[in-house]
Amino acid sequence: MSIREIIIEFMEEKKYSPMLKEELAVHFDIGRRELEDFYNILQGLEKEGIIIKAKNERYGLIDNDYLVAGILEGHERGFGFVVSKDKTRQDIFIPAENMNGAMHGDRVIANLTKRQEGQRREEGEIIRILERGNKTIVGTFEDNRNFGFVVPDDRKIGYDIYIPKAKTMKAKTSQKVVIEITQWPEPRRNPEGKVIEVLGYLDEKGTDILSIIRHFNLPEEFPNRVQEIAERIPQEVERDEASRRVDLRHLNTFTIDGIDAKDIDDAVSIEKKDNGNYYLGVHIADVAHYVKERAVLDKEAFQRGNSVYLIDRVIPMLPKELSNGICSLNPNVDRLTLSVMMEIDKKGKVVDHEIVEGLINSKQRLVYDDVSDFLENDDEEAKKKLVNVADDLKLMEELCHILYEKRERRGSIDFEFPETKIILDEKGAPVEIKKEDRRIANRLIEEFMLVCNETVAERFFWSQTPFLYRTHEEPSPEKIATFSKLIHNFGYTLKGQNEIHPKELQLLTREVKGKKEETLINTLMLRSLKKAVYSSEPGIHFGLAAQYYSHFTAPIRRYPDLVIHRIIKSYLHGKLNHQVQQKLEVTLPEIADHTSMTERRAEEAEREVEDMKKAQYMTRHIGEEFEGIVSSLTSFGMFVQLENTIEGLVHFNNMLDDYYHFDEEKYYIIGEKTNRIYRLGDIVKIRVIDANVMTRNIDFELI
Repeated sequence: MSIREIIIEFMEEKKYSPMLKEELAVHFDIGRRELEDFYNILQGLEKEGIIIKAKNERYGLIDNDYLVAGILEGHERGFGFVVSKDKTRQDIFIPAENMNGAMHGDRVIANLTKRQEGQRREEGEIIRILERGNKTIVGTFEDNRNFGFVVPDDRKIGYDIYIPKAKTMKAKTSQKVVIEITQWPEPRRNPEGKVIEVLGYLDEKGTDILSIIRHFNLPEEFPNRVQEIAERIPQEVERDEASRRVDLRHLNTFTIDGIDAKDIDDAVSIEKKDNGNYYLGVHIADVAHYVKERAVLDKEAFQRGNSVYLIDRVIPMLPKELSNGICSLNPNVDRLTLSVMMEIDKKGKVVDHEIVEGLINSKQRLVYDDVSDFLENDDEEAKKKLVNVADDLKLMEELCHILYEKRERRGSIDFEFPETKIILDEKGAPVEIKKEDRRIANRLIEEFMLVCNETVAERFFWSQTPFLYRTHEEPSPEKIATFSKLIHNFGYTLKGQNEIHPKELQLLTREVKGKKEETLINTLMLRSLKKAVYSSEPGIHFGLAAQYYSHFTAPIRRYPDLVIHRIIKSYLHGKLNHQVQQKLEVTLPEIADHTSMTERRAEEAEREVEDMKKAQYMTRHIGEEFEGIVSSLTSFGMFVQLENTIEGLVHFNNMLDDYYHFDEEKYYIIGEKTNRIYRLGDIVKIRVIDANVMTRNIDFELI
């Protein structure tokens, strides 16, 4: 049991009386060297809302019957909701008059003032702000002669921020700026701030994406100290290190990536054994050799959590000297790897495997499109480029189908989502938006990474070693019931809604394949599932129908992968003693929580950039007509998705032939006089009437 769990258990005892931190340290016999770590654990428990520090500085557990800790989800009208970590609890409604200076994104404690009654949710009042969520805010500056104010891009913040004249940095009206809060809001008083960066006008090149980078606090530049250390790392493998490794340079190893990829984590190799089994090698960059635990590079990588990909740029987790240099598995150079060598039979079962610290030399850098053109179409041009790996690719395609069929048999859900490809001109403006389908080369690499991740996770589960898993909980019966009602409109049904098996959902994806409603139903299904997260506790991965799963294959761009590489290397060298395992039990939960958060942040930022570019693209197409599919219904209108994945709203106000309303029970939109009905999946013709880059909203009207 970790010290964190021991503290909670101690405070849960009936005889426990709130204590000072010094008294707790004495009780647990904490030595002087461990004192700072112990106090940090207390502070962490307080930030999480598990314990509370009273005005007399004494600590006790939060009484969940009266107090709720969580993140405040603001609303532009001034009220908010406290979202608790406890998923069994509904969000707590906070009226505007009870916000008490709290803002969207703050970690808070709310005191319950009204209990749940029927359909009415619990209400509360903010009594403690544990941590501020928005120390800086991005918005649009407005000059007002004697002062200025900033309208936040994130309307959930619910306030305009007052800027004294002396603190405007000479920003001009309509420019995007970053401001730092200098005075938090009070009843009947807006927050106050100062401009710390002027980003430029929204239509200037790069300002739009830069404003999103600043909004999500994505760190673009590396600190000088981090950069200096990265630049000192040799760009060739050291001879001594190479000599102690398992030499895999004889293998016909190669990489397959997108044409623009520069940070190459993984390489693959394949052979056919005499017994007919496949011998698959998945070779992953040994980033842990260069980025040592608790070193400057490691601390920076932890803070970032992952790389972020924003159409025209990458915000990397590691400096380019590592991500594009010595750690990247570039062709025709020696590279250090953690290699998983798997013997796989004709049914897709991994019958044997070995994990080694390897030394590889990639023979060729392949591109997805070339590989797909060769395997799908026997393209002559692609065949010439791939002559040295053609036989291996054919063998890999064979194994790919075997692995996919094995996953399919157990019920793994394979979503068919087209990727959105956004092409920008030299000024950063979108000139084309189209959908891209997943092809055989992408699927091939996906299957190999999946089987590798599962193999590693299962190995370390049975070794009873502290580890970081990738878990995906079963969906709630309520969400599945709602989803079942939606698909009923299309004539589809689900079995076993209370305890749904992924196989049922998989069968549905197969049933809708190739039909006009395929993307729509897959999207609705995805929304009904929970999000996958990192966890220090093993758990199922529902979507993959996998008992054990981890992320092992991308340590250049995902911090959890780097962490488990370290664990594996310690295990291989016999260094996972009791003391190291105890330390892991303390640190892994925090790493799992933090990297789950940074992953969500990256996904949101990537989605914001995509939505913004889509709105920007549609500003050039106002008045034009398109065909689309009704993708979502709401109480104020219906969303229509076009062939190129762009989605827009047909508001009831713009449906002038009748007065329409949303029938939630029958799940359609109906006109009062004409009885005209619109359902999910209906094909409609629309005209673009507005596109707002600031709000990311696109408005359509029906033709």
